[in-house]
Order: sequence, then C-alpha cells, then structure tokens
Amino acid sequence: MFRLIVLTMLLAFAMPCEWGSSATASAASAAEPLRVVVTLPVLKDWVQQIGGSYVHVNSLMTGYESEHTYSPKPSDLVAVRKAALLFEVGAGLEVWVSSLVKNAGNGSLRVVTTSKDIELIQDHPEPAGTIHSHEHAAGNPHVWLDPAAAATMVQHISDAMVAADPAHATDYRTNTATYLQALTRVQDESLARLRSLPSRAVIVHHPAWPYFARRYDLHIAGTIQAQPGGEPSARHLHTLIETIKRDHVRVIISEVQLNQKVPQLLARETGARIAVLTTLPGGVPGTETYLDMLRYNVLQLAQALEQT
Repeated sequence: MFRLIVLTMLLAFAMPCEWGSSATASAASAAEPLRVVVTLPVLKDWVQQIGGSYVHVNSLMTGYESEHTYSPKPSDLVAVRKAALLFEVGAGLEVWVSSLVKNAGNGSLRVVTTSKDIELIQDHPEPAGTIHSHEHAAGNPHVWLDPAAAATMVQHISDAMVAADPAHATDYRTNTATYLQALTRVQDESLARLRSLPSRAVIVHHPAWPYFARRYDLHIAGTIQAQPGGEPSARHLHTLIETIKRDHVRVIISEVQLNQKVPQLLARETGARIAVLTTLPGGVPGTETYLDMLRYNVLQLAQALEQT
C-alpha cells in the first residue's frame, strides 16, 4: 500500500514536468522564424523589410550571376527543402526554379510569383531570319525596376507571409504599409529629379530597362546586347553609332556586372557619356536596399543627362 502511494505521488510530480517540457517545446517552435527562400537580392530586401526578426531569408543568387543561366548549388537544395515560402520574380526569368523545387521534394513549400498582375512589356521582335534564343517569351521580366510594379510585388510577398505565419500578421501588415509609404516618397522624389531634363533618349547595354524607362519617361533608342550573354556584331555597333549621332543620344546606360568594353567604344566614337547603374541592391556600395538602389540609379542618370 505504501509503495502504491509513493508511486502515485511520483507520477503526480512527473506529469507537470512533462507538460512543462511540452509547453517549452511549443514555445520554442513558435519562436522559430519563418523560413523563406528568394531567387534575387531585391526580393530578400523586401522580405526583410516586411518580416524583420520574424523571418529567416536566404537569397539563392548574390546578384552577380546571370538570372538566365544560373545553376543551383547543393546548398540551394537544402535551403528550399527547409523553407515554407519561395519567392521568384517569374515571367520567364528564373527558368531553373521549377526543377530546383521538384528536386527539393518539399511538399509543403509554397512558390509565389511576385510579378503576378503586372502588365509585362514585350521585347522588340527580332529581325526575320534571326535565330530566336531570347528567353523572355512571356515578356520582359525586369519589372522591379519600376517602383510602381515593385509595390505590387511587395504586396504579394506580404500577403503570402501573412498566410504562412498568421501569428505575426499584424506586424507584417504594419511593416508593409510603412514600407509602401517610403517607396511612394522615393518614387515621387526621383520623378521630380528627372522631370525637368530635356534630353530623355538613351542607349541601354542590356534589355533590363523598359519598365524603368516607362516610369521615368525615357526613350530607349537602342540596345547593345539584344540577347542575354550575346555580343553585338560589327554591323549592329555601326547602327548604334549612327543612331547616337543622328538622334543626339547623349547617355549610354550600362550595368555594373557587365563588361564595359563596348559602351566605352561607343562613347569614344560618339562623345556620349556612360551611366553605370545597377539592377539589383548591393551591386555598388551604398545600394544595399531597393530604395537606396533606386535613388542611386536616378541620381547617376540625372547627372549624366545634365552634364550633356
């Protein structure tokens, strides 16, 4: 009888301990950040702006690789396998994502295409007889360079995070509203900076700028590198030189990750200035966030146009 009483008391003391352990485990689980994977640094910036300390985000690309030909690493596979959300731009930019997701085998992963609901600009058709190798069949995918399109992408990211982590929905929505207000201010400031400039024609190095040009009322008079990774022919360069001289194009927009040899050649032949911009945050010092990148690009372009 005595042994039965002792055993009962031991069980009574043990049970709260087990409940306490369970509660501690639940609390630890609840405190774990939402695991997110993104394809590009610009998406990582937005996830961090919205999620803060409630998210752990991993960008598959650093921004110096080609989005078109990127080959996922084993570490990318591990990151996707552990993630709850994967954000991509879409529109044919990251054609390698579907196979990566399939190989990861994460049945609970939600893939969110952030360019959804954005009207895509079609790339100019190639001349007859040209072998078609351009990968932007659905339209040009560089939508984030238009701050108005960026706002749509941010909202898609916010909505997905709210659905995946409703415990922090209020924080996500508040952070989203604050960020979108800041984005609107920077857009208004940058529009005012370029509005008064009379010269608005540019040559671009790579076909990444149609959304930026549409938002800021620029005219793209020609493109150096019509195909991703391709080199312009001598005939094409001659045509660009003629266009620059005939239309009095004074600025060539290049990008920090691209070889500057051809823009420099065109500049020597025509007297045009080169504005080296970046398509992704972190491309140059001082552009670690999307808003910093937007300010930098507009300032560099404005200065180049003013000096001509």
